[in-house]
Amino acid sequence: MSYDITGVRAQFPALKAGTAPFDGPGGTQTPRPVIEAITDALANPLSNRGSGTPGERNAETIVSGAREALADLLGTGPTGIVVGRSATQLTYDFSRTLAKTWSPGDEVVVTRLDHDSNIRPWVQAAAEVGATVRWADFDPTTGELTPADVRAVLSDRTRLVAVTAASNLIGTRPDIPEIARLTHGAGALLHVDGVHYTAHSLVDLERLGADFFTCSPYKFLGPHLGVLAGRPELLDALEPDKLLPSTDAVPERFEYGTLPYELLAGTHAAVDFLAELSPHGDGTRRQRLASAFTALEAHEDALRLRIEQGLTEFDAVTLHSRAAERTPTLLLTLDGRSTREAYRYLADRGIDAPSGSFYALEPSRRLGLGDGGGLRIGLAPYNTTEDVDRLLGGLADFLHHTSSHEVRE
Repeated sequence: MSYDITGVRAQFPALKAGTAPFDGPGGTQTPRPVIEAITDALANPLSNRGSGTPGERNAETIVSGAREALADLLGTGPTGIVVGRSATQLTYDFSRTLAKTWSPGDEVVVTRLDHDSNIRPWVQAAAEVGATVRWADFDPTTGELTPADVRAVLSDRTRLVAVTAASNLIGTRPDIPEIARLTHGAGALLHVDGVHYTAHSLVDLERLGADFFTCSPYKFLGPHLGVLAGRPELLDALEPDKLLPSTDAVPERFEYGTLPYELLAGTHAAVDFLAELSPHGDGTRRQRLASAFTALEAHEDALRLRIEQGLTEFDAVTLHSRAAERTPTLLLTLDGRSTREAYRYLADRGIDAPSGSFYALEPSRRLGLGDGGGLRIGLAPYNTTEDVDRLLGGLADFLHHTSSHEVRE
C-alpha cells in the first residue's frame, strides 16, 4: 500500500523546527487537525454535559463523539471507554477497585517486561490486601516474553494478570491472545498495557482477549490524557470509590470530575487523522483505520530495517530489541560509551533520540542495564528515510569522536 509521507509531514507544524524526531514512544508531535479541534472546542460554548444549552449540548457531543472514535480505534463499544488523566492514573484507580475483590492468599501476576505503570499499582494494591505477587520473567537474550513464561506463574489463586502488549523499552510484542486464553483458563482477569502497542498496530480487543486495556492518545498523535477500555459487564460489576452525587452509570462512574472536553475533541480528531492515512477513502472509520495501520506498519517497519542494517556497521553498538514480533522501537547501548552523552551529542545536531529506562525499570534491570537503560530510537508516522540517515550519520560521528574509555551509565 502507498503511504504519502510528504502529505503526512505537511500536517505537523512542529516539524518545521527541522529536527529528526525519534522520541515518539515518549509522545508524538501533534497534527494540525488535532490542534484545530482543541481550539474549536474551547472557542465555542462549553459547559457541563446536558441538553438544555448550547454549551451543554456541545460538551455532550464531544464526549459521545470521542467515545465512538476510540471504540472504532480499539475494536470495542463506546460504553466500555473510560477516560482519565493518564494511563497510569487509570491503572492505579482500577487496581484499587479490583483489590476490593481480593483476599489474603490471592495472587496477582506482573511481568519483568512491563512499564512500571503496569507493575507498581498492582504490587501496591496486592500488598494492601495481603495478596501475593508473582513475577513472569522474560528472556533478556531474545527479549521474548512467552505464554509459557506466564503459565509458569499461574495458579488457581490467580486473580489478575497484568502484561504489556508491547514494551515501550525494547518493542517486544508478546502473544496476548494466548496469554488471555491461559489467564481466563485460570479464572483470572487480564489487564493489558496497550500504550505503546496502540501507536503502531490496529487494536482488536476481541481478538486480544483483554478484559481491560489502556492507551494514551498522546502516543498516537493526540493530546495528553489516558483511556481504559473495559468489558462493559465487568465495569458494571465493579464499585469504585466515587462522590455521592456523581452518576452510577457506566462508564461515567469511573470518571472523576468534569472531563477535559477540549482534549476529548482532540482525541477524536487524532483517530480521524489516523483513519485518513488509509490509501482508500471509503468504508467505515474502523475499516479505514485497518487499512491505514497496514500502510503505517509497512512504512515504519521499512525504516526500522534501515536503522537495524545501518547499526550493523558499528562494532560498538549492542542492540537489545531482538524479539521476533516487535514495534519499530530500538534500544541500544554503546560499548564503553555513555548513551546520555550520545543523546546530548545528537540533540545538539537536531536529532532527538533520548537515553534512559523510560519508567521501564524492571526490563532495564533484567537486561543488565540497571536504571540507566540505553539510547531509545522510536519511529512515528512522520519519520522519513532522511531522518534515519541523519541518525545513523550522527551516531557514526559520535562514535568516531568519543573515547572508548568513557564509563557507560
